[in-house]
Amino acid sequence: MRILITNDDGISSDGIVRLARAAKEFGEVWVVAPESQRSAASHSITLHNTIDIYPCEDFPIDGVHAYYCSGTPGDCVRVGGLNVMPAKPDLVLSGINYGYNVASDIQYSATCGAAFEAAFQGYHAIALSEGACDCHEVTDKYVKQILKELIDTPLAPGIVHNVNFPSCALADCKGILYDRKISRGMFYKDTYDEVEKLDNGGIRYMVNGHYNEENEPGTDFRAITDNYVSVGIVNNIGY
Repeated sequence: MRILITNDDGISSDGIVRLARAAKEFGEVWVVAPESQRSAASHSITLHNTIDIYPCEDFPIDGVHAYYCSGTPGDCVRVGGLNVMPAKPDLVLSGINYGYNVASDIQYSATCGAAFEAAFQGYHAIALSEGACDCHEVTDKYVKQILKELIDTPLAPGIVHNVNFPSCALADCKGILYDRKISRGMFYKDTYDEVEKLDNGGIRYMVNGHYNEENEPGTDFRAITDNYVSVGIVNNIGY
């Protein structure tokens, strides 16, 4: 199996290294990831600028073909599958993202955006995310098990798997919940704070996210706030 891995946290992210290590058990691994942070880039691609690809000589997992890209995660999937790899991938993994991608956050997520692009290209795609903390016990315990299950689970066109691991200690994790629906809620209810007044009547604003855990039973959001691993599917635009 040829596996292409990307992310939106950049080639140096701990999450992509851990995912590549896990994926090696399932096939030949290629990594094409942004050179730096691209969070909240959604499904954007580069149209009016060139895209530069460089080999990542110091990627820490032996046997992985690793490259970094000047573009977006969506670009990484497109150029990676069409040009960098010698043949198209059988599977695209996006992640492991630093921060959950559930509920309304999915529409902004470049982790999910890369998976959507993979689905557009006709590849089997899985997006993986975890809580934004340094506790990876649950992820590292379950990631290979979930990959093994989902790799052989067929998907209809335009649909991707979306997996989120809670940031709790392993002892506090209650297990895995499958077929989670997408919550209509949001982790952060945003406002914008005025930072300073600018010349010519301009005003500079900065987003201010207010943490929120209101969510519905049976959803991806509820699963992770209850310390479960959430596994579900997400439809792409037009499907």
